[in-house]
Amino acid sequence: MRILKDSKYNLTRFLPGIFLLLTLFTSPLLIAQDVNRPETIEGPDFTPQEGPILYDREHPMIGYSTRSPIDRFAKLGRKIAIGSLAVNKDSAQGYLKDLLKNLEIDIESQVLVYSKTSLNTGLIRANNPRAIYFNDDTYVAWVPGTDVIEISAMDPNLGPVFYLFDPDSIGIERHAGQCLRCHDSLTLTGGGVPRFILGSGYTYFNGSLVSHEGWILTDQKTPIKFRWGGWYVTGQHGNQVHLGNIVVSRAEELQDLENIRVNNINRLQSEFNTDIYLTPYSDIDALMVLEHQVQIQNMITQVNYDVRNLLVREYSSAMNSGITPELKTGISEMAEPLVAAMFMTKEADITDTMRGNSGFREKFEARGPIDSEGRSLRQLDLHSRLFRYPLSYLVYSPAMNALPEVAKEIIHERIISILNNANTGDAYSHLDADDRLAILEILKETHPDF
Repeated sequence: MRILKDSKYNLTRFLPGIFLLLTLFTSPLLIAQDVNRPETIEGPDFTPQEGPILYDREHPMIGYSTRSPIDRFAKLGRKIAIGSLAVNKDSAQGYLKDLLKNLEIDIESQVLVYSKTSLNTGLIRANNPRAIYFNDDTYVAWVPGTDVIEISAMDPNLGPVFYLFDPDSIGIERHAGQCLRCHDSLTLTGGGVPRFILGSGYTYFNGSLVSHEGWILTDQKTPIKFRWGGWYVTGQHGNQVHLGNIVVSRAEELQDLENIRVNNINRLQSEFNTDIYLTPYSDIDALMVLEHQVQIQNMITQVNYDVRNLLVREYSSAMNSGITPELKTGISEMAEPLVAAMFMTKEADITDTMRGNSGFREKFEARGPIDSEGRSLRQLDLHSRLFRYPLSYLVYSPAMNALPEVAKEIIHERIISILNNANTGDAYSHLDADDRLAILEILKETHPDF
């Protein structure tokens, strides 16, 4: 397999689009040290292919374009590059199926999007949607008509790392600048924090958005009725409505929205040929989890970035006086929005039972960890809220563990304080006594830091 240093895949026919993105950062300081970097790396370093990234300056605490990634796909890619692992190809989906297997991504996680939000814009349309598969840290996207697979992997130190993968043509290419045109969360010219992006908007049959002004970012706070425009949605959700499965030929059709809704469908064969895909589903449970996961990972990114830069600015005082009360207060203020989101504050109402039909829920919940009473933070509710025990399972994630130690300690202390119902305020009133006790017991038994 070839690992190319100069991109030979023609991206000029693609528009910069929306994929999934996250960035985490590192610091040379002991108080913000990089705890996940190995001594040596065998294989290519996967430096970005396009040259300088779009930022006016390289954030010194990141080293995004110079440090070697150690994410799940980077580790797999190096094995492929040096010949210690071979991936198998089939005639239908190319290398997709074997790649997912090696990345430990379940095919049941498949969700299908038909808006042109990808590098592969020329291929995506309502009858040829892009399939996205994911686990807790890696996202794989494939469109029928190409063997080139898009991958976004969450590196514990760098955060989002973008790749293109096809052993028969381009090998493995890492991309940064091309992706940051959309995924810089503050500006396009520097100073931003790259992130994952999920959105919703009315979409024509050819995959174009009816209106860019009508496209919105979505997360766990977004009302269900505004979610999934441009996405297919399978499974049951009762009387709740959403914007999924709506394909229009003319903008005027949207004036009678209720008449064009396509809700509570289990399969998509009537919409397009599903035989080419790994499953015939775009599971509503997977979509709900995906939106939660993206939001929390973006917020972890922001905390990591902000805290590492704060520690650098306060380097001298921190070295002389330790973590002062003022510095701790500043970090606490940075972390509080993340903690609140992990506890599902302001979560959109679920007014009728949701139930996917791909098998995603069973695979997702089985990953645990599970306590001695059979409880897990992965257990879904989907009657009135997303999770049975409303604290994000990403509390276990490498991204959380890679936060500066002082930030991680503050977050864990705040979680314990909330579960003990101390100084929580109205923001956490959705947690009753049983919720708090159960979550605390689960954490104490399954998380080493608690």
